[in-house]
Amino acid sequence: MNQIKLIAFDLDGTLLDSVPDLAVAADQAVRAMGFPGVTELQVRDYVGNGADVLIARSLSHSLTIDPSLSDEVRSQARVLFDEFYEQTGHKLSHLYPNVKETLAQLHRAGFTLALVTNKPSKFVPHVLAQHGIDGFFTDVIGGDTFPNKKPDPMALNWLLDKHHLSASEMLMVGDSKNDILAAKNAGCASFGLTYGYNHGEPIAASEPNVVADNIAQLLDVVLVSA
Repeated sequence: MNQIKLIAFDLDGTLLDSVPDLAVAADQAVRAMGFPGVTELQVRDYVGNGADVLIARSLSHSLTIDPSLSDEVRSQARVLFDEFYEQTGHKLSHLYPNVKETLAQLHRAGFTLALVTNKPSKFVPHVLAQHGIDGFFTDVIGGDTFPNKKPDPMALNWLLDKHHLSASEMLMVGDSKNDILAAKNAGCASFGLTYGYNHGEPIAASEPNVVADNIAQLLDVVLVSA
């Protein structure tokens, strides 16, 4: 970890608990389509793979998407979901403990900070600004910025190329196996958080380099190493 120069962060489930607003939007969308509603508890299991997968799981009432769902139904539900999610104003979402302070310390220490989320890009700037963390990131990459989302390493590889870094100089911070797998696929180290959304699986099962209960523990890892 003593070579780390760039730290890439996931958003939902890592920096921000966004499920309360996502759940409202998903429930309204599937009900509007004539399907049974979903609860916040269900949506906590369904998030992590982007909005298309979230709404398909919500329609299916399962982590496994119902193969009989037509593309048309999924597409219509996704449009409704986006509309309802925007209408929430993201007012129920909140940062996890120590997020803002940790980002500020890392920023002051000279680390390059990037955001790599599977969340649709159009929602990200407002959410970051709303919680006062938009000024910390040199790069903000959404789920539709590149053709492939995490766990594909495309976004992480782009960051390495842009900043002229080797994989050993980047750390991925996240709460789900998609984040850890993306890091592994890019050849960089990973820092896994035990809270957040990981489909009910312990993050340790994905074997990140570091497992932590609080994002503030990141300071002990990278600042001490530095």
